[in-house]
Amino acid sequence: MEHPSDIACFIETQQHILNTLSRRPENDQLILPTPSALQKADKSLLSTLPEQGHGVEKTTSHMLDDLAPALNHQALSPRYLGFVTGGVTPAARVAENIVSLYDQNVCVHLPDSSIATTVEDRALALLLELLDFSPRDWQGRTFTTGATASNIVGLACGRELGLLAACQAAGITNIQILTTLPHSSLKKASSIVGLGRDCFQRVSKSEDGIEFDLDLLEHHLKRPQTASIIVISCAEVNTGGFATHGVDDVSAVRSLCDQYGAWLHVDAAFGLFARVLESSEEFNFVRRGAEGLELADSIAGDAHKLLNVPYDCGFFFSRHADLAQQVFQNPNAAYLQSGDSGPNQIQSPLNIGLENSRRFRALPVYGTLVSYGRLGYRYMLQRQIRFARLVAQHLFEHPDFDLLPQDLDDKATIAERTYIIVLFRAREDALNSTLVRLLNSTSQLYVSGTTWQGRPACRIAVANWQVHPERDVAMIQATFVQALETWDRMRSEP
Repeated sequence: MEHPSDIACFIETQQHILNTLSRRPENDQLILPTPSALQKADKSLLSTLPEQGHGVEKTTSHMLDDLAPALNHQALSPRYLGFVTGGVTPAARVAENIVSLYDQNVCVHLPDSSIATTVEDRALALLLELLDFSPRDWQGRTFTTGATASNIVGLACGRELGLLAACQAAGITNIQILTTLPHSSLKKASSIVGLGRDCFQRVSKSEDGIEFDLDLLEHHLKRPQTASIIVISCAEVNTGGFATHGVDDVSAVRSLCDQYGAWLHVDAAFGLFARVLESSEEFNFVRRGAEGLELADSIAGDAHKLLNVPYDCGFFFSRHADLAQQVFQNPNAAYLQSGDSGPNQIQSPLNIGLENSRRFRALPVYGTLVSYGRLGYRYMLQRQIRFARLVAQHLFEHPDFDLLPQDLDDKATIAERTYIIVLFRAREDALNSTLVRLLNSTSQLYVSGTTWQGRPACRIAVANWQVHPERDVAMIQATFVQALETWDRMRSEP
């Protein structure tokens, strides 16, 4: 049993959390830690392991007083716009506390011992419903650490069916992955599953394009003694653009897969959530980017982005439940056998994914879906998209910036096509080398740097559930003014 002083430390920590959460997003709070806070935290870290521990009370003070002030507010502020980083909904935060308290290892389905695996299966089914998929059609499903791990699972399953079997039957000597504008994690996943990084073939309509060139795709599929995995990028990381636009586009790719025996995988870290949107003039273009994906063999996605649950949480869906077991089954381990042998048996997670030891990631997903439902997430995504479009519109009209890509060349196109990513650069080349630093140094927002067509660019990614379009765009506009004033002073200095 824990000592009363240990419980007092926990209470102190919970009070710190409550005090932090009470600071509303509209208040003038810093998103990044101050340099002095970072220096203090760095100096406070122990350089060697103490022979005798410092105790829970002193360690709690160290973590709250020294380390916590040096952490950024990526989950706490709607103005943290770097990478694609969601926040944590209140329901998910409550669930996360329960997860830490009970600390379940969700690996073997033992329904007489814990409800955890049943919660996970139900959470995955609810997530499928949110994303407009039929849970009956996607029996191969699991939570992972993120979309990278989910891509590994997807490519491994594609290798098992589309490659190994074909190799044995037809003397296949080459393996290729055909896609348009792949995320870097996809190449990492390919390397991990043994396919290598050099097996990728770009089959897009242009050098920086994300849409498929179907003739080029079929040309590569015809290569002799070659097995293929086709990957659809559902929302490219720099632009938020989609590789397909509706059921017809995906059907055309699916037909080629069936004709040439290829596996169809979707890399959809955040694009998949466009399926939450209703059909309307405002959102039809974005919604079509995620339509037709029910024709895929497997899908990878992130829950810690637009679902706004804590890190780390990804998900994997497959229409071929047996394949994941072929790849990930723990053989000859009687002590890891499930205690359920019924006709609707839930698969033990350790036999359908990468990890044997697994955190109870499902509970925050279950809690937030139950709490907010389909409409809650639809309204959340609508706010995020509207905010991104307001930012894009501001940059389009601004004399000092260029909105990217260049085909976003009028207000109507911006209002129709912008999803949650806004890509831009300064018109003055010298400013581009320092623009990200200038914006982030205000500590009023955080953006990511990237490159586009070989030149520096900035990327804004809207993913936090607390976004308020009108309120937050005013802050963004003021921050751009501040950054440009700083740049003018820097140029005028001798």
